[in-house]
Parts: sequence; C-alpha cells; structure tokens
Amino acid sequence: MFNDIGPLELVTLVVLAVLVFGPEKLPKVIQDVTRTIRKIREFSESAKADIREELGPEFKDFEFEDLNPKTFIRKQLDNDELGLKEIRNGFDLKKEMAEVTDAVHGRESETSSSSSGSSSSSPSAGSTGGTVDMTKKREKPAPEERPPFDADAT
Repeated sequence: MFNDIGPLELVTLVVLAVLVFGPEKLPKVIQDVTRTIRKIREFSESAKADIREELGPEFKDFEFEDLNPKTFIRKQLDNDELGLKEIRNGFDLKKEMAEVTDAVHGRESETSSSSSGSSSSSPSAGSTGGTVDMTKKREKPAPEERPPFDADAT
C-alpha cells in the first residue's frame, strides 16, 4: 500500500501528525484510522464474496485483479494454448529487416538465397517461385500523360 513512501517522507508524516493532532490525541486517531481501514477491507471482501456467489459456480476461479487491463493482457499472452511464445521465439526481426533491406537495394543476401532455394521445393511455395524485383523503375509517362498525384503526400 505504501511501497513508494521513503523513510524521509514517513518521518515527515509522523511529525505532521504530531503537530496537527498533538501527542495526547495521536494514539486515538491512529486507532480510529486503522479501525476504518479494517471496516473498508471487510466491506470489500464481503462485496467480492457476494459477487462471486451471484455469478455462480462457473466463475469460481474469477479474480477481480483480472479486470485490470494489464493483468488481463499479460495473462492472455502467457497462455500456452495460443502458441504465442513459439511465434514470438520463431520470429527474428533483425533477420527479416536485413532481408527486406537487401531486397530493396537489389542485393542477394545469403539468408534469402538459402531460404528461396528451400522454399521453391516446399509444397506451399507459390507457382512463380522467383523473387520480386523491387528495384524496377517505372516507365516514363508519355508527354500528354499527367504524373500520378497523391493527395495524402502533399
């Protein structure tokens, strides 16, 4: 609850409490505050129990902490049923970016040449089996033809 309060801040709070309430009233105030916190916790636990009871037996494993979006997403991504860990571990972003860069610059990389040779023999390979030439220049338009216009680029 008070994980982010340092020792200096705690001493400051104690000194302020002594100054505001006085040394004779401070123990009574502390008892009142702890009693109020205890009652709030009991009320919260009883409300959670009532909600679980109303939801029925199919929600017996329901945790209210799962309603936090961060917790929910973390729990779903750690779920092994989806196979996301295998996908994440099997994807090498640096290798993929190097292949794209090589294709744009017209270079043949050693990883793409070995993968294209192996992919043409696989049954799932496309019918063309070749690589796309991304360096191909567009033909010059005829003098009467207007150049392409992109409204989003201007």
